[in-house]
Amino acid sequence: MPAKVPYKNQKFPKIRLLKRRQTWTLTLQGWVSVFATGALFLIFTITHIHSFLAVTSPIKADALVVEGWITDEALLQAFSEFSNNSYRQIFTTGIPVERGFYLAEYKNYAEIAAATLKKLGVPKEKLVVVPTPHVIKDRTHASAVAFRQKLLNSNDQLESVNLFTNDAHARRSWLIYKQVLAPIKVGVIAANPSDYDPKKWWVSSEGVRTVISEIIAFIYALFVNWKV
Repeated sequence: MPAKVPYKNQKFPKIRLLKRRQTWTLTLQGWVSVFATGALFLIFTITHIHSFLAVTSPIKADALVVEGWITDEALLQAFSEFSNNSYRQIFTTGIPVERGFYLAEYKNYAEIAAATLKKLGVPKEKLVVVPTPHVIKDRTHASAVAFRQKLLNSNDQLESVNLFTNDAHARRSWLIYKQVLAPIKVGVIAANPSDYDPKKWWVSSEGVRTVISEIIAFIYALFVNWKV
């Protein structure tokens, strides 16, 4: 039988809670470079984000599609676009009005926009109203689907359209309409805002609200499949 090792001679493994490791870290000049690069990127983003969102990229199109909820000033610009180009038709889209439904003569923004354009001088026979059913979310998509359904039920087929909408909303609407209407070609025209300076949107509360909300909405739209 082997002899027992005395307790005091037994060796136990050492427990180490810390160890030395060689690491790299930024110098003062490195940190300055990082912050300077970040500042330049932020400035570039702020000064260019509105032009990115308020994209204007028209094509030679058969018809002009106007989102009916846009401002009166934007509708005036849409009228000018229609009058100065060879569109066969002008379509207006829009959901039911959100207030005054039971008092208003026109029950949805498509009808309001069409009546305004007619008053401005668009011939009645060239105006087509495309009401959108009431929806809680994704109203732009619902309007695009309603317009697509209108085309499917029509004998007059279109190969290309230009979408006219409010400034910073243009990028998102264009993305959605292109997916819903494919293979119809879709261009886009963004109205110039009248209630803030797009080149200095950050100095206006309206500009800040518009741009920030559209950035969030556009990022959301990128991750959704809008095809019908």
